[in-house]
Amino acid sequence: MAERRLGIVEAFVSVRDQCPNGSVQAVARSALEAVKTGGASTLREQAFFVLTAVRGWQGERAQAVKDALEAFLADPPQSDADKDV
Repeated sequence: MAERRLGIVEAFVSVRDQCPNGSVQAVARSALEAVKTGGASTLREQAFFVLTAVRGWQGERAQAVKDALEAFLADPPQSDADKDV
């Protein structure tokens, strides 16, 4: 059975709670705060910042976070006209 891909906010929380590097944790905390105040429109920018910050983090959870962030950033953003009603 294939493992479920992490959601973006879930990936941010994983970095905040599980990455051993305090500077990287701070980037994740900032990303979560930006999403809390700025909403979904900030997700893509924050995902880029967190992905850049976690480059040196190794391990299974780190790879799951990187995979989720890379997949999210690879998908083109949907405009409101493209969304199903």
